[in-house]
Amino acid sequence: MTATGRPIRRSRLTKIVATLGPASASPEVIRALFEAGVDVFRLNFSHGTHEDHGQRLAILRELEAETGRPIAVMADLQGPKLRIATFANGPITLTAGQEFRLDLSKEPGDDRRVGMPHPEIFAALTPDTDLLLDDGRVRLRVLSCGPDHADTRVVSGTRLSDRKGVNVPGVVLPLSPLTQKDRADLAFALDHGVDWVALSFVQKPEDVAEARRLIAGRAALLSKLEKPQAIAHLAEIIELSDGIMVARGDLGVELPAEDVPTLQKRIVRESRRSGKPVIVATQMLESMVAAPAPTRAEASDVATAVYDGADAVMLSAETASGSYPVEAVSIMDRIARRVEHDPLYRSIMDAQHPDPQQTAADAITAAARQVAHTIQAAAIATYTTSGSTTLRAARERPEVPILCLTSAMETARRLQLAYGVHAVHTQDISNFSEMVQTATRTAFRDGIALEGQRLVITAGVPFGTPGNTNILRIAWVEGE
Repeated sequence: MTATGRPIRRSRLTKIVATLGPASASPEVIRALFEAGVDVFRLNFSHGTHEDHGQRLAILRELEAETGRPIAVMADLQGPKLRIATFANGPITLTAGQEFRLDLSKEPGDDRRVGMPHPEIFAALTPDTDLLLDDGRVRLRVLSCGPDHADTRVVSGTRLSDRKGVNVPGVVLPLSPLTQKDRADLAFALDHGVDWVALSFVQKPEDVAEARRLIAGRAALLSKLEKPQAIAHLAEIIELSDGIMVARGDLGVELPAEDVPTLQKRIVRESRRSGKPVIVATQMLESMVAAPAPTRAEASDVATAVYDGADAVMLSAETASGSYPVEAVSIMDRIARRVEHDPLYRSIMDAQHPDPQQTAADAITAAARQVAHTIQAAAIATYTTSGSTTLRAARERPEVPILCLTSAMETARRLQLAYGVHAVHTQDISNFSEMVQTATRTAFRDGIALEGQRLVITAGVPFGTPGNTNILRIAWVEGE
C-alpha cells in the first residue's frame, strides 16, 4: 500500500521489468523496487539456486498479499550455453591470420588449439563458416572441419581465456532450447507458481511448441528473440508465443550492430500487430551497474523503446547485481513518463493502430479507444477471464489506462506485463450491471478516475466466453 492506504497505481502506460539478484534479494529492496515502479520481476535461472529463487518468489507473494496488487513473476530459462573449454596456462594471445584448431579433446588448450565440447556445432559447420568467441571479440573462419574438429584461421581478436561463449551466426544448430537444467528449472518454476516463462535460444517455431507442451498452460510463454535464425520465422514464433522479448545483446553479437535497431522496431511492430506483449531488453541502463546516473545515450535508448510502443522495458544487471538498483528503476520510470507526455509520442501511437480484424470484438475494442478519446474518459474498463479482451484493448495503445477486472488471479498477474493495464482481482461477476458497478467503484478506489469522470466499459456477454467482446457502455464514476 501507499502511505494513504490506496493500492499502488502507475502513472505511466509502459511497464518495467526488473531482474532480481544478489543486489535485490532482501524484502526491503524488493519492496523499494516495487514502489519505485517495477511491474514484473524476473528470476534469471542462468544464475542462483532454486533456493534463492524460491525465497525471492515467496517475498514477492507476501508483498502482493500486503499491497493488494497482483505482481507478475517471470522465470527466464538459461537455454544451452555453448562455450570453449579451458587452457593449460591461462589466457592465450592470438594473431590475425594464424591457424587455430577447435576439437572434442578434453586436454587443456594452448595457443594452437582448445576443446569445444559441443559435437552438435561441429555437425553444423561447413568451410567458410564464421565462429564468434567471447561475444564476438574473437572471430574465426572455418578452413576445414569434421565431426570432431574444425581447423580455423583467426580473422580478428587477440586475447582468449577459459570457457568463453561460442556463437555461430547464420547457422541453425541442431539443439533444443531446453537443456536438462532448463527442464528442472522449468518444473521448479511452475511448481512455485511463476506467471511467465521466458524461453532462451529460440531458433524455430518447433522450439516454442516444445516448450508450450511442457508448460501445459500453467504459465504464459515468452519467446526471447536473440538468434538471427528466429527472424526468418518471426510471424510463426509470435503466433505460437504469449509474449516476445527483444534480447538485443545476443542479436548484437551475431548481427552487424547497424542491423539491430531496425530489427528491434520490426519485432515490436509485428508483436503489437498480433496483440502480444513485447519487451525490449539488454543493456538499457548498463552504466548504472556502477554509476548513479545513466549516460545520455542510454536514456535515449529507453526513450526509443517507449516511442516504438513496446509494452515493457527491462533492467538486468542494473537491478540484479548493480550498486543502484532502486535508482535505475526510478530513472527508467521517469524516462517513460516523460516520453508518454510528449505530444509526438501520442501522434506516433495514433498513427500506428493495427487494422482491426473483421470481428465484432475488434470493432468494439477499436471503438472503445476512439470513444474514450472523444469524451475524455478517465479509463477503459474490461472484464476478462482469459485476458484476451484486455490484450485486445492494449493492442490499440489507448491514451488512458486500461482497468482490467478478472476473477482469475493468474490472469491478473500475467496482464501486468501488458501496456497500460491496471489489473484487479475481483470476485466473480454474473451480469453486466454488476460489472459496471464494480468497474466504477474500483476506478475510484484505485485513483484511476475521480467522481464525475467517465469510463468506457467493454465486456463479453455471456461472461466466461473468451474473446467474446460484444458490449460497449459509457458509465459515470461515483464516489464510495
